[in-house]
Amino acid sequence: MIKLSEREWLVLGALWNSGGATLGELTQALFPETAWSRNTVLTYLTRMEAKGLVRIDKEGYPSIYRASLDRDACRAQARDSFLKQVYQGAAGDLVAAFLREKPISAQERDQLRQLLDEMEV
Repeated sequence: MIKLSEREWLVLGALWNSGGATLGELTQALFPETAWSRNTVLTYLTRMEAKGLVRIDKEGYPSIYRASLDRDACRAQARDSFLKQVYQGAAGDLVAAFLREKPISAQERDQLRQLLDEMEV
């Protein structure tokens, strides 16, 4: 199981959104949220490559950086980990907490009802 830091999520998110990027492109994409320099981004990429989170295509110039992990798989793993750690696996408690704390629109409510009906819950 891979546990990603907040910063690793940021880097991977930019890579997932781009489908692959050069160091310069990635630095530009991350800058509005992080204000990271090119060297900082390179440091993260190097460390993340060592962890198997990022792969580097060095065949062309400049090198292209890509996420090694699937976005949906990472999200699923993070949700599962959070659910187990915070709600002891009780998905209903998690959903109820979200709904109590953040109202949803009528359209979202209808979609949730439809999803529950399809699941025969």
